[in-house]
Amino acid sequence: MKIEDIKSLIRSVPDFPKEGILFRDITTVLQNPVALQATIDNAVASIKHLDVDIIAGIESRGFIFGMPIAQALGKGFVPIRKKGKLPAKTIAVEYALEYGTDTLEIHADALSDGMKVLIVDDLLATGGTACASAELVEKCGGTVAAFSFVIELDFLKGKEKLSHYPLYSLIHF
Repeated sequence: MKIEDIKSLIRSVPDFPKEGILFRDITTVLQNPVALQATIDNAVASIKHLDVDIIAGIESRGFIFGMPIAQALGKGFVPIRKKGKLPAKTIAVEYALEYGTDTLEIHADALSDGMKVLIVDDLLATGGTACASAELVEKCGGTVAAFSFVIELDFLKGKEKLSHYPLYSLIHF
């Protein structure tokens, strides 16, 4: 299945989660086993040349894609979660949202010093969550090797905030 075929399956939901937003819904891709496998295969093909030690997925859709990418590459997986979801000692980063702040956490012992980390998520919008995730990885002793996204919303220019990292996106809107 080609990237354009996968893109055609992504549902656009107007005015969600609030008026004026056009939400790109990947559940329609997840429901289609051929499209889901093709998405994972294309993501792996785009980043398999990278020298990485471990995959980190951003809650929650970064888990959906990060785990099979980690398995395909023979690497481990580390979850980056919202505050209060991890059971052991954590490192946290607070970051700005359009209205307020949010916090992401990673287990304090998730990474060894110098580990090269591929950060995976389903979508790059403004880049705030991705930047916070990179900060977490670095605070934990890791090095961000690259980012991998299924979708990139080009008009929001999130890529500019991540310009000092290699970035791989399969689908552009």
